[in-house]
Amino acid sequence: MGDRPAEIPPGGVPRKPAVPARQGPADPVKALMRDHRALCERAVSPLEIAAGLEAHGLTDRTAARYRHRDVFALAEELYARTPVGPAESATAEPPPPPAGPDTGARAGWTLLALLPGAACLATAGLLRATEGVLGGGARAAVTVTGALLACLALRLCLGRGPLRAPEGAGRAGTYACWLLSFAVYGEELIAQVVSGGPDGPWEASPAPLLGLAAALAPAAWCAHLFTVRAHRELTASRALKEFGAGVRPLLLAAVALFLCALLPLLFLADLGLGGNGTPVAAAALGVLFFLARLLAAHGLPEPGTVALAAACAVEAAAPALVLAGRLPGLEPLARPVHALVTAGGPGAVPALACGAAALGLLVHACAALSRASAHTHTRP
Repeated sequence: MGDRPAEIPPGGVPRKPAVPARQGPADPVKALMRDHRALCERAVSPLEIAAGLEAHGLTDRTAARYRHRDVFALAEELYARTPVGPAESATAEPPPPPAGPDTGARAGWTLLALLPGAACLATAGLLRATEGVLGGGARAAVTVTGALLACLALRLCLGRGPLRAPEGAGRAGTYACWLLSFAVYGEELIAQVVSGGPDGPWEASPAPLLGLAAALAPAAWCAHLFTVRAHRELTASRALKEFGAGVRPLLLAAVALFLCALLPLLFLADLGLGGNGTPVAAAALGVLFFLARLLAAHGLPEPGTVALAAACAVEAAAPALVLAGRLPGLEPLARPVHALVTAGGPGAVPALACGAAALGLLVHACAALSRASAHTHTRP
């Protein structure tokens, strides 16, 4: 018989032949086992059954109806009582010891995570070194080539390692392109629209792209550390509430650690390209991207897509409201945008859009990633 795919790290005991059902006029566990036979038969450990039961809506409180204190205890009985074939019973062997850290795989996806930042840094350095030497056409060619190399490296980075999503990202890529474009040109666009324009070409601010690209490696490692610690918490927990209470601080710590790595990179990128502003908007965008990809890597791409779309909508609405406010009788539409820009500058618009979306996504992630079923899609 072929090996079953291990969706949760080895930690359970090998399945034993079915134990006799408990005696009595009613056996609720038997009915539950019948309803979830496919889940029980393909499970490689009680933890996988517990995650599957939770995904179907069973909680520790409902486990009491099946005469168990929690879902983990119920999953252990389901795992022990699921029948196995004679051949499997005769040839069952103890599970192999847990494999050690795959240093080669970690080095591989770490190297891939460094490539987008390296491509952006090389492009920016070449443009700075050839300033006044190359013509406009040549500089545009260098920029386009660097952008293509960075996109190719980004695709390779997101195809392996902790940031790899098991399912397609859907329209998230389109929304991400909009947000990145607004990070480069948005502040200048807002400034011109608010001052009565647009009345000229928009000046690009490539520093956010460079800082965000360089932050891919810290993002991959923060996601990896969160996944490893969450799987350890899952193995050690004996109740769903206990697991959720242990995972939520891990998520907040991972986001805080990523932010601590992101801010210096954004500041250095802005400083190196001649800027002097605070990277608040770019930092909010980076956290939004990190949370959206972390959820997608755990099999939950939809919330991240919705959050990215909401940020795009706010950024698109800001200049549209200002332009609409120039029509007779519609002046009040532009007042919120003017007040926001007056208080925080043009960068306050993307900062508010991405910051609010990131905060909402963080609240959702604290609930979604505290469920055991969210961790059956990932391996540490």
